[in-house]
Order: sequence, then C-alpha cells, then structure tokens
Amino acid sequence: MITKDIQEAINKQINAELWSAYLYLSMAMDAESKMYRGVANWFFIQCLEEQDHARIFQNFMNDCGARVILAPIEKVTNEWDSPLEMFQDSLKHEQEVTSMIIELVRLAVKEKDYATLSRLKWFVDEQVEEEKNARKQVADFSRAGDDFGILTSLDAALSTRKYCTPLPLQ
Repeated sequence: MITKDIQEAINKQINAELWSAYLYLSMAMDAESKMYRGVANWFFIQCLEEQDHARIFQNFMNDCGARVILAPIEKVTNEWDSPLEMFQDSLKHEQEVTSMIIELVRLAVKEKDYATLSRLKWFVDEQVEEEKNARKQVADFSRAGDDFGILTSLDAALSTRKYCTPLPLQ
C-alpha cells in the first residue's frame, strides 16, 4: 500500500500530466492555424503521450488500491510567435516535469516505497527522452532562423512522426 503523501503527490502529478497534454494540444492547434502541419503533428503526438503518462499513473494508483482524485486543469497559453518559441517552451516545461518526477522519487525513497520507485524508473527514463527530443527541436529551429527552405524542410520532417503506445500501457 502506498502512503497518503505518495497518493497526494501522484494525484498532483496526474494533474500535471493532463495539463501538459492540454498545453501540447494548444501548441498543436496554434501551429496548425499557422500552417505548420508537421509542427502541429509533433505537438499533437506530445499531447497523446502526456495523456498516456497520466493513464500510467492512474493505473498504478488503481493497482495499489489508491484513489485517483482529478483536479481542474489550469489555463494554458494559446499562441506563440514561432515554432522555435513553442519548442523552447516545451523544453522548459519538460525540465519542470523532470523536476516533479525527481521530487516523487525523493518522496518514494523517503517513504521506502519500492513499488512506486519501480514505476517511477520508467518516468525518469522517459523524461531524459522528452528533454532530448525538445532540445533537438530547439537546436534545429534555432539553426533554421528565418530560412524559409529550412523551416519548410523541418516542418515536413516533423509530419512523419508516429504515435507509439508506451510500454506500460501495452
């Protein structure tokens, strides 16, 4: 059984994951409205992944006999000046999520909650990947600057990204 403090922290994380999904959906809609179809695809897939992350936490809580308590989703930004700004915000956000996951790890260590630690290992690894992916997009769009050809090429490349269900949900 997981402790009350762990339950509260995971419920908070579930809300953060759902907020992340909402943020990425907003980015996708803004990109799509500006005809960046590939960028929109990339962020829409991010939205789906964040929903999956929430579901993984929800399943874990249910498996442990803990109660999932959903909270309201706070408002997100709805417009960005450029794809670069979107990816910069995405990287900053993923770094914040990483900090939240690390705090969950610290709490699980303190509580000697090895089941939660086991589940959190997947999230620690996932956050390394999330930050790496956002960092790559920031670098690519920074290099592109205002070069229309490069921006068009980057946008086209992002349209090939495919959604994959995360292993804990398979």
